[in-house]
Amino acid sequence: MAEGTLTGYVRKVVAKAEPYLPQIPKPKRKVPLQTKLLWCGACVVIYMVMGQTPLFGATTPEFDFLAFARVIFASQQGSLVELGIGPIVTAGLLMQLLRGSDILKFDFKRPEERGIFQTATKMLTYFVIVIESAVYAWAVYGPNITDPTILGVIIGQLMGASIIVMFMDELIQKGWGLGSGISLFIACGVAQQILWSLFSPLAAGDGGSIGVFPFIIQWFQAGMGDFAEIFFRSNQLPSIFGLLLTAGVLLILVYTQGMKVEIPIVSTKYRGFAATYPIKLMYVSNIPVILASALTANAVFMGQMLWSQLNPRNASPFFNILGQFDPTSPSTPIGGIVYYITPPRGLDLVALDPMRGVLYVLFMIGIVVIFGKLWVELGGLSSKKAAQNLLDADVVIPGFRRSNKPVEMLLNKYIPSVTILGSVILGLIAGVSDILGVFGSGIGILLTVDILINYYNQLVREKVEVVMPRLGAWLGR
Repeated sequence: MAEGTLTGYVRKVVAKAEPYLPQIPKPKRKVPLQTKLLWCGACVVIYMVMGQTPLFGATTPEFDFLAFARVIFASQQGSLVELGIGPIVTAGLLMQLLRGSDILKFDFKRPEERGIFQTATKMLTYFVIVIESAVYAWAVYGPNITDPTILGVIIGQLMGASIIVMFMDELIQKGWGLGSGISLFIACGVAQQILWSLFSPLAAGDGGSIGVFPFIIQWFQAGMGDFAEIFFRSNQLPSIFGLLLTAGVLLILVYTQGMKVEIPIVSTKYRGFAATYPIKLMYVSNIPVILASALTANAVFMGQMLWSQLNPRNASPFFNILGQFDPTSPSTPIGGIVYYITPPRGLDLVALDPMRGVLYVLFMIGIVVIFGKLWVELGGLSSKKAAQNLLDADVVIPGFRRSNKPVEMLLNKYIPSVTILGSVILGLIAGVSDILGVFGSGIGILLTVDILINYYNQLVREKVEVVMPRLGAWLGR
């Protein structure tokens, strides 16, 4: 590798910095499944406790400027996990995009190359943690703080908590746990929101409880009035309609996750071994939805910052085009581009402005398709990359020469089509679900279903490895 390339520079920096970076050691022997589940449970408990621990010295803002990113980043406003997994996701996606676009060239078939890449990602995560902690604390909490020391304490808490989250994710990924901490924290956060919507006994704005089931009990005790009172609830409160919609979305997602095209393959290394190479309808997974949501959240956050500093009275024609917000509720857009790229959550808001709902769904479909195509090319999922991966794994497709070009032409019949179709379905489900008030948000449900299916596959693989170690190792590729 030429020393002047970015990859060579990264190797040099990693070689010098790695001895000083704290690391979670890999287990020296195979960790039993029960032990992995215990480690995962411990990390979840710690994360949840941090989510209920307020930032010392900080006054929680009246409005949540990052409400749209909470599900993606598994974060909690005003707590130690204010930033959640945001820095880890940001650094990881950036490194994957750099590698997928061949700006950084690492051969993951070589353990030392994979190790360098992981260390470089960890170093970038530290950098992102410092930047995001400082910028967020200054922008959100800074205006209400007169003592610079208190602001420094808040920044330190955000940095320390984010580093702890990073180490918990590393602990799970190194083999002490199952899957990844990022997926685990997102799924638990969404599950918590769903359980809250179902069972919360706290009082809501309409006089009943927040949770659907406590509200139904109160409805029966009050003499069973109009059924519409519990089927549809105003003020975006959980309802029976939302519960049925959530169940329907879950069924659709589970069904579509199982739709795939299977291409027969045979091993050139193990004689007689035959299997299938699945190309799922949801080939792009949920990465495009995450990218689209992160972009939208950042756009809304920047719009709020510009509005509060330059257009607090909605008097500037230019800034009104970008976004207008309610002066009494700065987190609520009332006009401009920002207004149409944020979902009107609830049928009552859609009824007030149906065009906003239609445009939001179209926006979600369009941006998810764009990010889906981009991710397939930059994330190493293109037909060319997939063909090369098959050949590198010493498998061939019966009837095709052991060459990149014929296999790539076959994959080209499916991958571009499922990329667009899958992205359209994901964008449509996410957009419609957000509008109609699915529990845990549409994007949260999408992420959680994908995460749970992956965990199910990993549990199956763990069980297979106990009985048939060689087959389990092949499935884990």
